[in-house]
Amino acid sequence: MKDEEKAKEQLVKELQKMREKVTELKKANIMCNQLEKELKQTYKKLQKIIEGTANIITKVVETRDPYSIGHQQRVSKLATAIAQEMKLTQEKIEGTKIASLVHDIGKVNLPTEIISKPDKLIEVEFNLVKNYPRVGYDILRKVDFPWPIEEIVLQHQEKMDGSGYPRGLKGDEIYIEARILGVANVVEAMTSYKSYRPALSIDEALTEIAENKNILFDPKVVDTCIKLFKEKDFKF
Repeated sequence: MKDEEKAKEQLVKELQKMREKVTELKKANIMCNQLEKELKQTYKKLQKIIEGTANIITKVVETRDPYSIGHQQRVSKLATAIAQEMKLTQEKIEGTKIASLVHDIGKVNLPTEIISKPDKLIEVEFNLVKNYPRVGYDILRKVDFPWPIEEIVLQHQEKMDGSGYPRGLKGDEIYIEARILGVANVVEAMTSYKSYRPALSIDEALTEIAENKNILFDPKVVDTCIKLFKEKDFKF
């Protein structure tokens, strides 16, 4: 009998220990959930701060070029929509959005007479303009973004066939975010009025990128962009 009682006592003790462990696990789970909730809230606040800063940068660029007002916001809207439609990861979607908002930051280094020139640029002027992605890269790389913003901005004028600038990258050498930004940037620019030419229609812009699919632009990005306008009723 004594052995049985001892066994029962031992069993009760073990059960008590198990209950205590379950209670501890429940408390730990509650703490983890709370920490996760706080972490998400902090991340959202950080995103808002970054977006706010990006919008300030956008305004600085726009003050030097009246024809660019709203350009970066519209590019960001289209680029983000393309990234979402292509089902990229949330991290890449967010990186595309922020990079699009600041992609012209390097233009702060350009002379005003070139930025707002009412005629087409001559070769020497265009060569100066071609350096703005690198200037943007040099500015943005000093900021510790949670996404490769500086690299996306540096690459957004690169083309699939290697004819872009500043490094002549080809195909998959170019970040997918930069390929998306490149298409969104071209479509918005073509459909906006410039001092040296009238705005094209959306159909004309889409025809242009379709004709250069897999030459200048990523075919999947082009197809997705066209789909957004033709099937999803996207509007700037």
